[in-house]
Amino acid sequence: MVVPVARTDPTDPVDRTGPRTRDADLHQRLVYGDESALSEVYDTYGGLVRGVAVRVTRSAGAADDVAQEVFAHLWTRPYAFDARRGSLRTWLSMLAHRRAVDWVRSEARHRKAAAADDEVLHAIPAAEPGPDERVVDRERSLLLHSALAELPLPQRQVVHLAYFAGRTYRQAAAELGIPEGTAKTRLRTALHRLAETLADPPDPAYERGA
Repeated sequence: MVVPVARTDPTDPVDRTGPRTRDADLHQRLVYGDESALSEVYDTYGGLVRGVAVRVTRSAGAADDVAQEVFAHLWTRPYAFDARRGSLRTWLSMLAHRRAVDWVRSEARHRKAAAADDEVLHAIPAAEPGPDERVVDRERSLLLHSALAELPLPQRQVVHLAYFAGRTYRQAAAELGIPEGTAKTRLRTALHRLAETLADPPDPAYERGA
């Protein structure tokens, strides 16, 4: 058996028909629906196609999708490739680049559309409360202030600092000069009393003696 020796001298006459002949053979087999031909093309050029797609999309997932589209296109439309006009390698690279660019443009359009939707949503004014809701809110506000006024002064001070001045109970303790545990206990007791008052407000008719 004769083992072919690789040519290293650039002046040697290299057989240039090999790749073209192989491409023409693969193309013919694809036209006839030979699935093994598609497997050979994928094994030979799959890495190349995916590499082109990754460089353009900067996304491994997108590159996989692009590669699938490229080889599906070759399988369903084998006549799109003309072995007389160039190599299969070049044609697949160009197709991968074009599909990857399409993916990038599509993603840009989706992001722009999503941003526009967000702007529209933020531009919608919040629904104004109706007359009944305003009455209820005003009554609850008055009830809350009344309940606060009934709290002992030490508890009222902690609630004011925590919920109206934005302090933590530790900061409130420091400002009032009391231990943190004391501030926490006063706050918890005050909130419990307020919750009971707001959950079961007195009946105005009963208050008027009706």
